[in-house]
Amino acid sequence: MTQCQPIYKRIILKITGEAFSGGERTIKRHAVEKISDEIEALHKLGVQMGIVIGAGNIIRGRDFQDLNDDGTIDYAGMMATVPNILVLQKILEKRNIVVRTQTAIRMEEVAEPYILRKAISHLEKGRIVIFGCGTGNSKSTTDSAAMLRAYELNADALLKGTKVDGLYTDDPKKKSAKFIPEITYQKALESNFKDIMDNAALGLALDNSRKIPIHIFNIFKKGNLLKVLQGKKIGSKIY
Repeated sequence: MTQCQPIYKRIILKITGEAFSGGERTIKRHAVEKISDEIEALHKLGVQMGIVIGAGNIIRGRDFQDLNDDGTIDYAGMMATVPNILVLQKILEKRNIVVRTQTAIRMEEVAEPYILRKAISHLEKGRIVIFGCGTGNSKSTTDSAAMLRAYELNADALLKGTKVDGLYTDDPKKKSAKFIPEITYQKALESNFKDIMDNAALGLALDNSRKIPIHIFNIFKKGNLLKVLQGKKIGSKIY
């Protein structure tokens, strides 16, 4: 394998919404430009890419759980992904990258509805496809949406870019916490890393006969995304 040869041909990239804000509750252009640098580097290698973005920079459902008895807050979170996907789309297009956005909740004025065959066609034509609104269903996170899209689109891997370096035995801030470079789906579920990877998403992966590897890495560190695709030991791998 050469230094620049990607180990996966088609991926789903899940990006925490916080990466769009620098850790605040907003969208900062400079933060999205940094993410776009990472995405552009992969695109130049010919990697087929579907992208799912969270909305944690705008709303966090756990802050409103007492109001979510009917799923209203879940839908607010799904809608909050839309500003993120549209801003990323425009910034990538300014770099002459062909992008299509699709949403699981229909809003044809701003994006295509999610249609599996159309998404696959876009990927095969070398376009980046950005998916918004999660799965379109309440009680389902964007982690679950990313895992679902990975299986539907026959991706080789799911890459989750977050604000931590990977999985740990405890809070990474604690000196006693040990880094976990690799772990199985089953052990990851038993260890309950729900703050890093949603258990429902892991359950979906565990129940599927085709085992898609999940890479969890710090997307705030420049070059990490490319390093994961080059097969370097970055972050944690769930398999």
